[in-house]
Amino acid sequence: MSTDPLWNTSQVRTLVDHHDPGGLVRVGRQTRGWRQADLGARIGCSASTVSRLERHGRHSDLALLQDAAREVGVPAYVLVASLGLRPPPATRVAPQWPSCAEEDPMRRRTLLAAGLAAPTTLVLGLENALASMPGPTGSQIPLDTRLATARHHFDVGQNAKLLQVLPGLLADAHHAARGRQEMPVARLSSAYSLASQVLTKIGRYDQSRLAADRATVYAELSGSPLVAAAAARELSIVLRHQDQSAAAQRHILDAVARVEATGLRTDAQASAYAQMLCTTSYTAAVAGDRDQALTMIGEATRAARGLPDGAPDGRLFPLTPAAVDLYAVGVHWALGDAGSALEVGRGLHEGQFKTPERKGRMHTDLGRAWWQRAKPEQTAAELLSAVRVSPGEVRDRPAIRKIVAELRSRHPRTAGVRELVAATGTSA
Repeated sequence: MSTDPLWNTSQVRTLVDHHDPGGLVRVGRQTRGWRQADLGARIGCSASTVSRLERHGRHSDLALLQDAAREVGVPAYVLVASLGLRPPPATRVAPQWPSCAEEDPMRRRTLLAAGLAAPTTLVLGLENALASMPGPTGSQIPLDTRLATARHHFDVGQNAKLLQVLPGLLADAHHAARGRQEMPVARLSSAYSLASQVLTKIGRYDQSRLAADRATVYAELSGSPLVAAAAARELSIVLRHQDQSAAAQRHILDAVARVEATGLRTDAQASAYAQMLCTTSYTAAVAGDRDQALTMIGEATRAARGLPDGAPDGRLFPLTPAAVDLYAVGVHWALGDAGSALEVGRGLHEGQFKTPERKGRMHTDLGRAWWQRAKPEQTAAELLSAVRVSPGEVRDRPAIRKIVAELRSRHPRTAGVRELVAATGTSA
């Protein structure tokens, strides 16, 4: 419980019981003697936005709500309780993220068919779990073991298997975290971060945003700066995909500051710091901020110099110097400089990367650079290499499937294109 008596009053308990996080923000703001404009200046929005947030907190941008709550001192466990994130059932966080029952079934099938080879029922199963969490499965396998297995599915590009196990994993992680102890809550946040990762990869950005928001809330409750950094990274990535670059940068820079505040005394902390800088750089590149992008990737390169070439198993941020170089390829590509991307990528090879997912990502990033340079043969060769090490990196990612479709349409006789089309099912 909080040591501040403000958050143990009957007024606060009533707001929590009525699931009114905006009311909690108002209480904290008024206690500090701030006007709505004062709070808005601190979190980067207008007084009218603060007014709407205080009146309609549960139906506001959850990331902005978290910023406001943190600024006025709402304890994390109080905010979590006010959001109703205690399944079952799971809370509807915001109306712009429709539940499966509200989304048109034909539209849903069309979207899924466009970008994912996994059975539709697996995606819907995870979406249903996010909308209304199922009860615990009763599995006797330790949650750490199951979470490691789920991460392995992601690392080897087995997205269908990951989608299949995530609903039960989330349900059991929720059940284990009901006592709000640090480690179970951190584990729950990690499970949501993993769900966000795979949903982003397959292009399900609204559902990924929901998972990332929940990962962030539970990370705050856990008190772990590295778990919080992982959640902030996933939220930043999905915000970038939703064309909210400013919000993405705000969250990732906050995560950078928190990780840096640890003192970077261990390789795990240094790896997390370099990873956050990489994500910051890529987000800036996508937003067209060339100076920020190049500055951040340069700093990430320096931060990663002392890291081992092979990250230990189980590290939350398994970053290596080669992984930073791979990020640099993506940064230069996003800035429209394919030549620099290919120059940076010249020294990369599969042996530098531990998982099939990362090996495949190396080939798809180089393939995108070759495609930007209007070199279809080299593009097809890289994408075929990606298919051979991790088919899901090409088959399940909408942006890469689009390149394959364009190769098929514009360069059907180029070596490897027919094989790519067959491997990804883009001939339909």
